[in-house]
Amino acid sequence: MWTELISFITSHLLYLALHLEQCNTFPKPLTAAQEQECFTRMENGDAKARQELIEHNLRLVAHIAKKYTGGQTDSDDLLSIGTIGLIKAVSSFSFRKGTRFATYAAKCIENEILMYFRSLKKTAGDVYINDPIESDKDGNPLTLLDVVADESNIADMIDLKIESEKLRQLIYECLEPRERIIVQLRYGLTGDAPLTQREIARKLRISRSYVSRLEKRALDILKQGLDGNK
Repeated sequence: MWTELISFITSHLLYLALHLEQCNTFPKPLTAAQEQECFTRMENGDAKARQELIEHNLRLVAHIAKKYTGGQTDSDDLLSIGTIGLIKAVSSFSFRKGTRFATYAAKCIENEILMYFRSLKKTAGDVYINDPIESDKDGNPLTLLDVVADESNIADMIDLKIESEKLRQLIYECLEPRERIIVQLRYGLTGDAPLTQREIARKLRISRSYVSRLEKRALDILKQGLDGNK
């Protein structure tokens, strides 16, 4: 079926394009009786009847495609896509239900064209990872991979900043004054170089083991706070 469909579109594309602006040169639409006769013949295996149904409804394809012609969309593309919709309509229409074929075919043609536009919209934003998208200050091409790598670092920095701010709040809200001082001195949170437990013990005039216990307790409290179990 698809080989026949492609062959039909290829042979009729120039015909469709030439007559887009002159719909009156298309074969006249079939009457209801003629359509029913063609569908009956097609049901019995008459390939010519199927061809007649397609050719006599090309006017409908051109009429619908014309509504969507404009911008960067090639009219030939829309005509070929619309013709696919028409062929699908001919192949799937149930003439015994009493529905007008033109109504059914118009929906199929329009749906096919709209699907085509949706596919263009979907792929228009596709960018391959190694495609150059801009240049650095030295004129060297930057690919999406380069930018993504940079942005991943930025994301890590943002996460770290958020966690650091949360930790700062926990230090002031959850720790006792001496625990807070030990943590600040131990990890250089006041802007000075981090101190060892022994240096802190001398500074606060307490034992190193006491500094160690207070530090451990403070870290446990902060960990619980970061885990949401404050």
